[in-house]
Amino acid sequence: MLEQLIGFDQKLFLALNGMHAPVFDFIMYWLSSKLIWIPLYAWLLYQMILQIKTKFWLILLAVALLITLTDQISVQLFKETFQRLRPCHEPALEGLVRILNGHCGGRYGFVSSHACNTAGVAVFSGLILRERFSWLLPAMISWSLIISYSRIYLGVHYPGDVVAGFVIGATIGFLIYRLFKLIKR
Repeated sequence: MLEQLIGFDQKLFLALNGMHAPVFDFIMYWLSSKLIWIPLYAWLLYQMILQIKTKFWLILLAVALLITLTDQISVQLFKETFQRLRPCHEPALEGLVRILNGHCGGRYGFVSSHACNTAGVAVFSGLILRERFSWLLPAMISWSLIISYSRIYLGVHYPGDVVAGFVIGATIGFLIYRLFKLIKR
């Protein structure tokens, strides 16, 4: 059963990774860059602090916890435990994977840290700010899904890596939101 699931994941990966166009190469590489999103993160943090005001330290603490958990769980608990090779490191897929600018990333890919981190940020910030910006949660989830897809497009993650990373990150984002609301009371 597991072999069939892995085989399906590889076939789906090759189909999605094989659909490319020069204009999307630049866009997907750009979307996957972590530094490009600093202004968005700063705006979200600013808006959350504005909303909470007197307990801004609680937002800072929640955000620090969120970032630490999504990042460390995706790497330490999953990548280092399962040690599933990224598609661009998989010998069975040599010559079939399309990567951009020679960038493949670390050796292991399950789960996608990009998907986990962005999903956590999307859910947490979207829930915190939903009263002021009702459109933000769906927009942030869409943003996270696009970044997650970019990882498949770039040849560094299987669809299963991305889906699992997104689910884990969204769950952590929701749990940190619930913890935040509990402590805030």
